[in-house]
Amino acid sequence: MVVPAETQHDLVYNIRLSSVGPGRATGTDVIRELSGLDLAMKLHYLKGVYFFSSEAVEGLTVMNIKEVMFYFLNDYYVTCGRVKRTESGRPYIKCNDCGVRFVEGLCDKTIDEWLEMADDSLQSLLVYHRAIGPELSFSPSVYLQITRFKCGGISLGMSWAHFLGDAFSASDFITSWGQFMAKLKNYGPFKFPKPLEKPADPTQYAKEHPLSAKQVNPVGDLWVTANNCKMETFSFCLTKPQLSILQAKISSGAEDGRSRLISPPFESVCAAIWQCIAKVRQGLFEPQIVTVCRKNPKHDKNDVPSNSQIISAVKADFSVMGADLKKLAILLSESNNYGMDERNKIEAALEKDDGVTDYIMYGTNLTFVNMEDASLYDLELKGQKPKFVYYSIHGVGDEGAVLFLPGPPKDSHTENNVEERLVTITLPEDQVLKLKSELKKNGLLVGNDHELE
Repeated sequence: MVVPAETQHDLVYNIRLSSVGPGRATGTDVIRELSGLDLAMKLHYLKGVYFFSSEAVEGLTVMNIKEVMFYFLNDYYVTCGRVKRTESGRPYIKCNDCGVRFVEGLCDKTIDEWLEMADDSLQSLLVYHRAIGPELSFSPSVYLQITRFKCGGISLGMSWAHFLGDAFSASDFITSWGQFMAKLKNYGPFKFPKPLEKPADPTQYAKEHPLSAKQVNPVGDLWVTANNCKMETFSFCLTKPQLSILQAKISSGAEDGRSRLISPPFESVCAAIWQCIAKVRQGLFEPQIVTVCRKNPKHDKNDVPSNSQIISAVKADFSVMGADLKKLAILLSESNNYGMDERNKIEAALEKDDGVTDYIMYGTNLTFVNMEDASLYDLELKGQKPKFVYYSIHGVGDEGAVLFLPGPPKDSHTENNVEERLVTITLPEDQVLKLKSELKKNGLLVGNDHELE
C-alpha cells in the first residue's frame, strides 16, 4: 500500500533533536585522514532501520540510551567529529567530540501495521538524514533515530555517511552499541584504521582507470549526488522455496548426469535481476558491466570503521538479455577473485588530484552489494534480536544498485538460521514498474501483486 505523500509527514511526529558525544575528551589536534577510497564514497550514505518488539525495550528510556552512548562513543570518537579541509582542499575529519545527532519520534501505528504497508518511501521517516554540507563543520556524519510505536516497540534508524566506513562497519557500529547496552563490552584505547595494502608497483594502478567508479561534476561543500533522473527504491522478501527453485533452475545437471554445485543465493538472485534489468532496458543500454561489492574476508568487527569491502567490476562480452542465467551467475561468482578487486585503482584515481575531485561508486554501473555476512541481526536488546532489519543506500547513480540482505532468523535465539533474504533495489523511477513485472515473471515477486499497483 502506497501512502499519499501529503499524509506521510503525519505518520511520525513530535520530532526532537539533540546531540550525544563521547564521555571522555578525545584530545587536541586528533584527526582522521580520509583515504582516496573513503573520499570516493563521500556522496553516498547508508540508511538502516531495526525494528524491536515491546518485550525487547520494556523499561528502556531515552536517558538510558544516552547514558550508555557516552561510553560507547569513546570507542567510536571518529563518528563524533566534523569534516574540515586542508589548505589544498582535501577533506579530513577533525575529531572534536561534536557528537552524533540523536533524534526521537512517535508513531501511532504498530510495527506490524507499519511493515504491512510495504512502502519503502516511508522508511525515510524512521531515519533522520541530512547530507554533509553546505557548512561542513556543522554537519554530523551519523544520525540515530528512536521512534516509539503504538504497540510499545521501537525502531532504531541510522543514517551513516559512507566515508566513515562500509555497510559492514556501519552494522558493527550499531551492534557494538547493543553490546554496551547489555554491559557486554567496555571501551578500550584509541584505535586507528588499517590502511589499504599498497601494491608493489603503485604506478600500475595510476595508469588504469577504475570501471567501478567515475568522476562527477564538482559538488562543492554540499555532498549530494546529482542524478539525471529521479530514483526510486523498493524491496521484497525471497522465501526459502523461491530461492531453492531459482537455484535449481540455474544449477542444472551436467551432461553426464552428475549434479553440479548449487549456485549460491547471492549469485543466483543477482543473475536473475541483472537479466531482468537488461530486458527492461530492451537491450539498447543493457548493463554489460556491473560492480559487485562483498565483505572483505580480513574485516575485523573490532577495528575502527573503514571502507574495506571488496569492489569488483564484472564485464559480460555477450548479450545479457538472452544469456543463460548460469553464465551470469558464474561471472558474478568470479568477482570473488582478488585480481578483480578495484580498490587500489579507485584509490589511485582519487589521489591524482589529492582527493579534491568528486566521485561516485554505487550506480556508476549497476551495483550488486552482498550484505549476507553483515551482522544485521547480531544487534540484541534484552537478548532479543530485531523483528526486521532494512537497509538502503542514498546517493546511488543512474545505473542503480541492488542490496542483498539476510532476512530475520527463523528462531530469534539461533544465529545464522536464515530462511529469507531481503532485496532492496534503487533504480530510475521510470524503470521500476517494468522491472517489477519482469521479476514477477521470473517468480521473484510471487504473491506481491500490490507491488505492481
